[in-house]
Amino acid sequence: MEENQKNPPRIKITALGKSLGLFLAITYVLCILFDLLLPEFAMHEGWHVFLPGFKWLTFESFLLGLAESYAYGWYAALLWGVLYNYYTRVKHM
Repeated sequence: MEENQKNPPRIKITALGKSLGLFLAITYVLCILFDLLLPEFAMHEGWHVFLPGFKWLTFESFLLGLAESYAYGWYAALLWGVLYNYYTRVKHM
């Protein structure tokens, strides 16, 4: 059996968490900018559903949304990364 088949690739949870967290935080900032620049197409009503405590638009609320977006990235990384690592290990046993 080849070395790759004995030890399947594993996802590094910390790298995945940081990258997904930053991806969602950057996306959040871009969406806020979009809403400010094009208010006729604003989608900030949706933020109230996905980001608990978010109110349009105060500095504290902006920071809360940024933190929650980053946390959602970590949630996805922890759940998906652990499941991926588990099932790649089980498949090769």
